[in-house]
Amino acid sequence: MLTVGDGEVYERQLEKNPRWYQRILDVGFEENGIKPVPPENRTDKRYWNLFTVMFTALLCILPLPTGMLATLSYGMSLRDASLVILFFSILTAIPPAFMGVGGTQTGLRQQIQARYSFGLYLAVIPLLLNAATVTGFSVIAAIVGGQSIAALNPDNVSLSVGIVVVCLVSFAASLLGYRAIHIFNTWSWIPNLISIVIAVGCGGRYLHLQSAVPAATPSQVLSFGALVAGYFLTFGGTVSDYSIYHDPRSASKLFIFANYYLGMFLPSVPLLILGAAIGGAVPNVPSWNTAYTNLGIGGVMYEMLTPAGGFGKFVLVLLALSVIGNIAISMYSVALNLQMLLPFFARIHRFIFILATFAVMIPCSVRAAEAWEESLENFLALIGYWAGCFDAVLIEELVVFRKRDYASFDHASWNVGRRLPSGVAALLACVMSFGLIVPCMAEVWYTGPIAKTTGDIGFEMAFVVTAVLYYPLRWLEIKWRGHI
Repeated sequence: MLTVGDGEVYERQLEKNPRWYQRILDVGFEENGIKPVPPENRTDKRYWNLFTVMFTALLCILPLPTGMLATLSYGMSLRDASLVILFFSILTAIPPAFMGVGGTQTGLRQQIQARYSFGLYLAVIPLLLNAATVTGFSVIAAIVGGQSIAALNPDNVSLSVGIVVVCLVSFAASLLGYRAIHIFNTWSWIPNLISIVIAVGCGGRYLHLQSAVPAATPSQVLSFGALVAGYFLTFGGTVSDYSIYHDPRSASKLFIFANYYLGMFLPSVPLLILGAAIGGAVPNVPSWNTAYTNLGIGGVMYEMLTPAGGFGKFVLVLLALSVIGNIAISMYSVALNLQMLLPFFARIHRFIFILATFAVMIPCSVRAAEAWEESLENFLALIGYWAGCFDAVLIEELVVFRKRDYASFDHASWNVGRRLPSGVAALLACVMSFGLIVPCMAEVWYTGPIAKTTGDIGFEMAFVVTAVLYYPLRWLEIKWRGHI
């Protein structure tokens, strides 16, 4: 068991570790879990890692099914879908990239930073939502990777087996922790990019076979835009987890922001658009349509690579494994979230929670794969609502109430409830905002009265209304508590 005292920060204590534990650390396991990292231990100057950790995580086949929803589910043309993807990506990648700067400046994990708005105890609510969201993304990544493996030999390799293979490989990287994830993501984008280019080169001749559809309505634009927003905004719950050991003194905040922003934007936009192109062609290419019905995007990628013969199958394996970088960082963050759930959990080693995450993820992935397209659409839409609330609170807390002073995130307070906010203001602002979010929601199972006219503008309402409500509520909380 680990010891975690009030306000205790992470310090390397090699001489105090049990021999068995030190041997594990010597293999390459990350020692720290959720303790703040003081400035003297933030020495990593490889800032390009902040770019590559996101770039590799998103340079995979995971964005493709999200892009496909534009043309397959929302009935948009490729041109309109591309414009929506570009505009909403430019806009909604800003909040998580801005929030990621806090990792280098504070040495705090993202959900520990949330305690400085939501308090020690009420922070459990966004913590659980974030863990569920990140697990959901991992499940989708595991499904698309598993579909690709199963497509190689559908008679002998089931989708479930493919999912297990992808999860096992991802588990190894996340188990080792921070350093291993950064090393893996520094280089693994290269085979990912090559395999995607080959797939497009082999199957691209069919991408022009798009169905003729009317111009997109405002409702279609906003509803699909909400999915794109959900895709980006949810990184606000984890992004600082990957930068807490980076030196805050050797690079500007703008440079750190740019690394995160470009790491998310550059791979996502082309792949989301590629997904929209594939989705528009699927109904018009019989072999693709059959493959998509049987094995989703993995089946389509197999058909795209068929002209390459045996080499195409090798490339398909690389495409299946391209999701490892994404699942690895997701498992890593979920394990950290579980450590924060209860005070006692902070004393349990991080890699135990990686095992727990792995054990939960496989059955969830297998189950969700049974209706994966519907699961994806509902999941992406719903997460955008809570993520909009969460990002609004944390950004306003930093910019308005803490005047962008990262030193106000006092390490001595990170696990001391009386020295943190109560969290009432943050929670009330989020909950009350749903008074406008619900009428603005447009889901398969529910469409609010406002959304019937406008389309889904729930995430916009979530961000704006939460920000407006948080200001007076937080001001009153500070007056009541007597400290920020």
